[in-house]
Amino acid sequence: MSAVQPIPVDTYKLGFIGAGKMAESIARGVVKSGVLPASRIQTAHKGARRATFVSIGVDVAEHNNQVVENCDVVIFSVKPQVVKDAILQLRPLLSKKKLLVSVAAGVKLKDLQEWAGHDRFIRVMPNTPSAVGEGASVMSLGAGATQEDGEIIARLFGAVGKTWKADEKLFDAVTGLSGSGPAYIFLAIEALADGGVAAGLPRELALGLASQTVLGAASMVTQTGRHPGQLKDDVTSPGGTTIAGIHELEKSGFRGTLMNAVVAAAKRSRELSPN
Repeated sequence: MSAVQPIPVDTYKLGFIGAGKMAESIARGVVKSGVLPASRIQTAHKGARRATFVSIGVDVAEHNNQVVENCDVVIFSVKPQVVKDAILQLRPLLSKKKLLVSVAAGVKLKDLQEWAGHDRFIRVMPNTPSAVGEGASVMSLGAGATQEDGEIIARLFGAVGKTWKADEKLFDAVTGLSGSGPAYIFLAIEALADGGVAAGLPRELALGLASQTVLGAASMVTQTGRHPGQLKDDVTSPGGTTIAGIHELEKSGFRGTLMNAVVAAAKRSRELSPN
């Protein structure tokens, strides 16, 4: 097998097929963090989204084929139902010199590689907090993607949060946890705020305290490296207020409910993605 031509790390151009929210988040993140200057990023759009990308400094072409021709790394950031047509239309231009990436949920590498005509492909499962630089992205490398390719993509997605590598067979579970998980936490924040209001707090104060408390608790887990059970024990004094609250959560099956939510979403992800 001939050696894959490496992507020139210091000069490569990044292209987005699809100018939606995820493309915008990544473009903003990589420019802001200095991973890439805006002048090395391109997308194509004729509508209202054009101005958004121009404001970041990104070059906006008329057609997707111009983006593929100009760029070394091409991210397909389109809806899952559109990704097949998007790749097939561009297939003649998708040489193995180009590193291809898909963020389309539920679309497997074997299909992506078949449509593109080669296996230098990386599949990434990001999540919506990427929009504020706190995303959780998991990536899986196709057979033709090199370790260096993986590092390039980890740097790009690292500009909008944290990245992990995992076997693609785990992606349904990843979808159930980090893909759908922000919605579970939004529900929890809303419920905590409602509890604050029920206990007498003004709505604005309750919502501010609830969201900051969730952010603070998550930061303690990530920054201290300590087990969440230990951190919980540290807050829970004998016969105190916290254990009274935790007792209610345990009586209501709080842990089991969250576990079931992840498992149900993972199961639904498996049902939705073709074999």
